[in-house]
Amino acid sequence: MATNQDKNKSFTIWPYAVVTAMLLFMGYIASFVYRAMSQDVDLVSTNYYEQELAYQDHMNTVGRTRALGEVAVNYDAAAQTILLQLPESFAGKNISGKINFFRPSDDKLDFELPLQPDANQRQLLNAGKLQKGLWKVRLNYSAAGENYYTEQTIIIE
Repeated sequence: MATNQDKNKSFTIWPYAVVTAMLLFMGYIASFVYRAMSQDVDLVSTNYYEQELAYQDHMNTVGRTRALGEVAVNYDAAAQTILLQLPESFAGKNISGKINFFRPSDDKLDFELPLQPDANQRQLLNAGKLQKGLWKVRLNYSAAGENYYTEQTIIIE
């Protein structure tokens, strides 16, 4: 009989450890849910409608540009020049706009030039001062009351 009493009086920690582990896990999950629910996750901006209209206008401008023909942006490494060739459909029209040179790796190198095509709808630019690497040439221009936009990538060698 003494051995039976010793068995009943023995203490094991496993049930308490399991309960404690479960309580800690539930506390962790509850704190995670609380932090997740308190985060501001608005996916729509306050002026979403205006942004959508501006984006749609931009897409219309790009579509209008493609319909008239692509603007050719050709880099000549030997002459260190960039030739912009507007589509023939702009012949005789008053064209105004800007050429934006965008360097994705360093925004301090970005700059802008006026668009001044000649009678053949061409503009020759000196690329001698441009640093080697990837450049995006963005062309915003207007002719006959319509806006146009094109963007092309060149690599200066």
